[in-house]
Amino acid sequence: VQLVESGGGLVETGGSLKLSCAASGVTFEIGSFAWYRRAPGKEREMVAEISEDGSRQYSDSVTGRFTVSKDNSKNVVSLQMTSLKPEDTAVYYCYTFRWAVDYWGEGTLVTVSA
Repeated sequence: VQLVESGGGLVETGGSLKLSCAASGVTFEIGSFAWYRRAPGKEREMVAEISEDGSRQYSDSVTGRFTVSKDNSKNVVSLQMTSLKPEDTAVYYCYTFRWAVDYWGEGTLVTVSA
């Protein structure tokens, strides 16, 4: 299983970014995917999750601003981020759990300037 994130970068407060996670080596239509982030000096936290049936969950801090989606035809999970805040600055990771194993991407850095 390989997860490769892209789309991070520097954005101003109030701006938007879209992250993508390309998945390979996994039956994409089965199971769930999630986005986590780790801000400087903080624990890693779950940001958004999308289940096999398309249901979504979000952390309180991003609800209403972030949207997770997946494209089964392209094996891509996306995270659309809007109204970004400096506290959203973090490395964002794509995650899935298969066959009792955690799989993580290398992460992509998002920096929101004040």
